[in-house]
Amino acid sequence: MKPEEIQITDWLRIVLGEAPWSFLLEVVIRIAFIYLVLMLSMRAMGKRMSGMLSRTEMAALVSLAAANGVAMMDPSRGILPIVIIAAVVVGIERLIAWRTTQNARLERDFLDDMDILVKDGCLQLDLMERTRITQQRLFAQFRHENILNLGKVQRTYLEANGAFTILQFQEKRAGLSLVPDIDPELRNDQENAQGKWACRCCGFVLNHLEEPSGPCPNCGQNSWGQAIES
Repeated sequence: MKPEEIQITDWLRIVLGEAPWSFLLEVVIRIAFIYLVLMLSMRAMGKRMSGMLSRTEMAALVSLAAANGVAMMDPSRGILPIVIIAAVVVGIERLIAWRTTQNARLERDFLDDMDILVKDGCLQLDLMERTRITQQRLFAQFRHENILNLGKVQRTYLEANGAFTILQFQEKRAGLSLVPDIDPELRNDQENAQGKWACRCCGFVLNHLEEPSGPCPNCGQNSWGQAIES
């Protein structure tokens, strides 16, 4: 379209574009066909597509969506290539899924491995930095699981699919409070662990009568808070 043909008051062009009104009916047919192809493709890739996606499954889904978008709106594009694209994407995804079940090393290469973000109430800061998981993101996950004491967390695994698996101690443990500073009322309701202080950076608990003045022996930071017990 030439620049002089673009008029701000040309509402028909703005709403419909350059296609005729009959193309609206064709859009309905295209969308129905593409929806059917997507549903069959996701069905062929297995039940995992309706759950939390792995990297390869996410790549397959994005590839299908990108390929279908143009054919859905462009009258000059046919819908047969969609079937071919879907067949190729599904074939590659099923091949990867089959190969990764046969080879554990290949599975780690494609899907990545799990990481341990918390051990015995202490944050593994080096792994959190490598996986780009912030302290606030992790604490929010704990609060969502109704965990308000970091010392109660025995292990936190970051699974290969990005999900968190949290294991807790059953007995009482001293640890860093996970109640945010904006809620001092709830924080004051928690039971303090007398003679115990928790590093605000990693959660390491130190036995000390008064607030420590030196760096944390676990992470080297110098930021302490009263540990709680629950």
